[in-house]
Amino acid sequence: MFLKKLTISNGEEIIREIPFHKGINLIVDESDTSNRQETGNNVGKTTVLRLVDYCLGSGGENIYKDPEFKDKSNTRIEEFLKGNNIIISLALVDDLDNGLSKEILIRRNFLKRSQKIQEINGEQYNNKEFPKKLKQLVFKSNNDKPTFKQIISKNIRDEKDRLVNTLKVLNSYTSIEEYEALYLFWLGIELDGNARKQKLVKDRAMEERILSRLKKVTSPSEVEQSLIVVNRNISELDEQKDCFEVSENYEVELEELNDTKKKINELSTEISNLEMRRELIKESNRELENERSNVDISLVKSLYEGAKIFIPNIQKTFDETVTFHNQMIANKSEYIRTEIPQIATSLKEKKSLLNEFISSSKKLANKLRETGVVEELQAIIIELNHAYEQKGILEERKRQFDNCLTKLSSIDEELAGINKGIISKDEQIEDGITKFNKFFSDISSRLYDEKFILSSDKHEKGYQLKISSIGGNLGTGKKKGQIAAFDLAYIQFAEQEDIECLHFVLQDQIENVHDNQITSLLTEVVSSVNCQYVLSVLRDKLPDDIDIEKYAAVSLSQTDKLFRVN
Repeated sequence: MFLKKLTISNGEEIIREIPFHKGINLIVDESDTSNRQETGNNVGKTTVLRLVDYCLGSGGENIYKDPEFKDKSNTRIEEFLKGNNIIISLALVDDLDNGLSKEILIRRNFLKRSQKIQEINGEQYNNKEFPKKLKQLVFKSNNDKPTFKQIISKNIRDEKDRLVNTLKVLNSYTSIEEYEALYLFWLGIELDGNARKQKLVKDRAMEERILSRLKKVTSPSEVEQSLIVVNRNISELDEQKDCFEVSENYEVELEELNDTKKKINELSTEISNLEMRRELIKESNRELENERSNVDISLVKSLYEGAKIFIPNIQKTFDETVTFHNQMIANKSEYIRTEIPQIATSLKEKKSLLNEFISSSKKLANKLRETGVVEELQAIIIELNHAYEQKGILEERKRQFDNCLTKLSSIDEELAGINKGIISKDEQIEDGITKFNKFFSDISSRLYDEKFILSSDKHEKGYQLKISSIGGNLGTGKKKGQIAAFDLAYIQFAEQEDIECLHFVLQDQIENVHDNQITSLLTEVVSSVNCQYVLSVLRDKLPDDIDIEKYAAVSLSQTDKLFRVN
């Protein structure tokens, strides 16, 4: 899919329309950064990339968040977008050169609930359905994992992680299993078990925590040996009791009392287990809450102001990173808490049943005392009842251990099966990497006379990918070049292997790349790839030999900002 057009509108009025073409598409900031009053910020060049990202499913807050202050919005832009019901439309097309090619039209606004617009080809979708429909249309896939947002993360490089990492393009809390699913998808290998594997890994972590808690009290061996001793004691006490002659009713009532006490112990242990699980969930939630960053952005503002004297165009993403971090914590916290209502319902039912058994136990005990037996027999019965109580507690603990170990064994067995299926793709994975490296090393060689190579790194948790260089060290500028080489090589690889992909790359901060490589990238490399390379740039940071008018998709300035709101 290619970018055809991005439109910003207010009802029927079009505020700005940005058509895209093949090859280089420059989002040009015309600010003169030699003039201290024109910083090259806030005209909207990066916002263009974020609007495309918003149409493809991002949260959109980074469109109007003020980069200087944590949790503070650019009120004027936010009020403009929401108060005027601004609609962002993005048209994607299979082939830019074919007027009859299949098109996807996406429309979103910034309002909520009944006023919210979130459409694909004229049909409204909720937050859950929207990315799934996009994944189905763009990548011809209905599987849950990897998500649409994860797949396209390398295509829109406007945030910190994606600007500095070539492969680790997701947030810092992403698991190895999630990356494995993403990397395999990029290589054209989509497995039905990806989503299941990620859930199993989370379930396993919870069971291991429960097992750890249980082992702090006792061990499976200790429980097993204690049960043997208690059962032996019960047999000996039963033999002593049988030496006494008591009525048939007494025997029945005694058996009923012992059975009731056993159920009381089992229920008590089950309640304890549920409360422990609830506490584990709350503990996990508290740990996540403690991870929320409480850094006072105002304390570092002076550092940024000082840095701007030496680096006028410094990217101010610190607060955005903190906000994103906290949003991820909130999402994880919400996921963790989903089990608490079920536990609360189960606890209420079991406690009610426990009270019934306790009441019944008291009535039976009183009835037996009224029957009257010799003191010696009474002492045996008391000891026997105590032994049955111990047995009930031990059997419940054994059940907990067995249940936890059985679940872990079942999870490990299922994970082994899924991993076996992935490992069976070894040859296909290595073949895909080999084919990719043909393009990757070629582009990197043209840029730096140095070959970057992709390789796999397989371990017990799953496949990972890594990039190495045959000679040389990566500085900031070269890292940006590596990212560009990877993204463009991927489009060539996907096209050759007939893998559905986005044929566009959006990148910010290209100014860090050396002029020689920028010229080579823009005038030679991109033209050899069937793609769109969309860059947000300051005009005066581009090499003099770049024909800006030829490549410009839109030009912005302090007097003509993106939203035309000054």
